[in-house]
Amino acid sequence: MELVQPRRPRDAGSEPVQVAPELLGQVARGDHAAFARLYDLMAGKVFGLIRRVLRDEAQSEEVFQEVMLEVWRKASRFDAALGSPSAWIMTIAHRRAVDRVRAAQAAGTRETQAAQLEVDTPFDDTSEQVASRLEHRQVRRCLGMLTSLQRESVLLAYYQGYTYPEVASLLKLPLGTVKTRMRDGLIRLRDCMGVSA
Repeated sequence: MELVQPRRPRDAGSEPVQVAPELLGQVARGDHAAFARLYDLMAGKVFGLIRRVLRDEAQSEEVFQEVMLEVWRKASRFDAALGSPSAWIMTIAHRRAVDRVRAAQAAGTRETQAAQLEVDTPFDDTSEQVASRLEHRQVRRCLGMLTSLQRESVLLAYYQGYTYPEVASLLKLPLGTVKTRMRDGLIRLRDCMGVSA
């Protein structure tokens, strides 16, 4: 299926979006109507998350297209044992947006270094992939060390794009409790990842 220029995703607001696993299953079987329903459900949240990460309208639209195409192509890879369809889609969106930021930063760094050294250094794709996989494993390991409330709060805020008040509403907890758990969880993640404050 070739994706054409989509209608502009509307702002999703603060309500959580839930996608039934069956809908994603229909998309995996190539059901265009199911994909249209999925698009309508998720477009606002996906675009909002990407826009918050990239802060650039044109790049956000490009990455949004890439994400929705990836959802269409890889819907059969969704594993309900690992989370909800909405979380899976938002994780793809977050990863793609962060990849775009990293690519832009890396390009800027490479250009600066090339200008300073006036030497072309070959890009080592294999080492980049290994470093990325190791980083992903370390993040998963560190997330596993958090309490369930800390992990759920961090995942909702940083991988699904919810605000702190939305996280509090979803978890049915006071906002102050969520903020404290998030702060504690982020400190534990920072320490686990070996990042200096």
